[in-house]
Amino acid sequence: MGEKRTLRGMTWSDPRGYDPLVAASAAFAQSHPDVDITWDKRSLQGFESTPVDRLARDYDLMIIDHPHVGAIVDEGCLLPIDQHGDQDALKRLEAQTVGKSFHSYFYSGHQWALPVDAACQVQAFRSDLIPQPQTTYSQVIKQARAGRVVWPLRPPHILMSFFTLIANLGAAFPVTRGMSIDRTAGLTAVVTMHALYEAVDPACRDMDPIAALDALADGDRFALCPLTYLYAPYAAEGYRTHSISFHDMPSLGTSGPLGSALGGTGIAISARTAHPDLCTEFALWVASDTVQSGLYAQNNGQPGNAAAWGDAKTNAAVGNAYANTRMTHEAAWLRPRHAGYMGFQEDGSHILLDALSGKTSHISALDALQTRFDESFAI
Repeated sequence: MGEKRTLRGMTWSDPRGYDPLVAASAAFAQSHPDVDITWDKRSLQGFESTPVDRLARDYDLMIIDHPHVGAIVDEGCLLPIDQHGDQDALKRLEAQTVGKSFHSYFYSGHQWALPVDAACQVQAFRSDLIPQPQTTYSQVIKQARAGRVVWPLRPPHILMSFFTLIANLGAAFPVTRGMSIDRTAGLTAVVTMHALYEAVDPACRDMDPIAALDALADGDRFALCPLTYLYAPYAAEGYRTHSISFHDMPSLGTSGPLGSALGGTGIAISARTAHPDLCTEFALWVASDTVQSGLYAQNNGQPGNAAAWGDAKTNAAVGNAYANTRMTHEAAWLRPRHAGYMGFQEDGSHILLDALSGKTSHISALDALQTRFDESFAI
């Protein structure tokens, strides 16, 4: 056996982000005995905000969020996978994407990551406390006023809810320079969010989706989370005190579960790695239908491959979470990805928090969002 080749990877600290990659790396090493892949992890907040170029200095492989890709292109810190990966394998993964997951990492003519995890905002509820999913926001607000709703409001998730609601109204948030926020849809979304904000526990303001789902699963106070990113492992028996059911999101508009803000994660490769071909081989393998439907899903993973989402055994393990939210995922909305977007995402969240808490008016918030979004293209 030749000299050991070691790859370092960085992911996020939830079992969904860490466990399947550790399991996949161990399996990969069985067929590549000269390869050792180790994974470090950071918090969800760190995952959402840490610049990728900083990670690319220290790691060969990284799990990234697609809104970073514009900055990635400017910084030249990642390897364009389409220039190193097998073209047939890439075409197969593109055909097997859930919604826009594969395309979310394609920017400026290149593929910068491969989807290993698909997610968007859906609803989560306790089927032992609420017999069926809610379909409208009048139902959601009624549940909230009864003290039964938890809703993650920690940035950037408050902005994700706004994105989802205006897209669901048929007027998606702008994604390119020079576009305007639809004032009617924007105001309707903020008014709806304000009614919900006033009805839920103030503790929601410090919650991300993991904290909200923990609160939903580990007690009997809350029965519903109307908008949260899918965390399918919470639907598995024994993952938490109570299992959670996931379903298509409630609708504010008239077109069903359309326009949820796309999330999920992709596996990317540092432009500085000493092993670009090996990293590419691993990335293609871990994103493949066989791995995603097998050991990835079996080790707390939430697959990004449509073959896994359509697999009966994979669905049965998580209460049909994939089948029950498939429509929302296929109709999800792709966020802006230009180089200045991440700064806007943070600032936009606080603009909305100020409006919902009564510090500014709803109209002023829409004006501020428009101004800050326009400014984001100057970076």
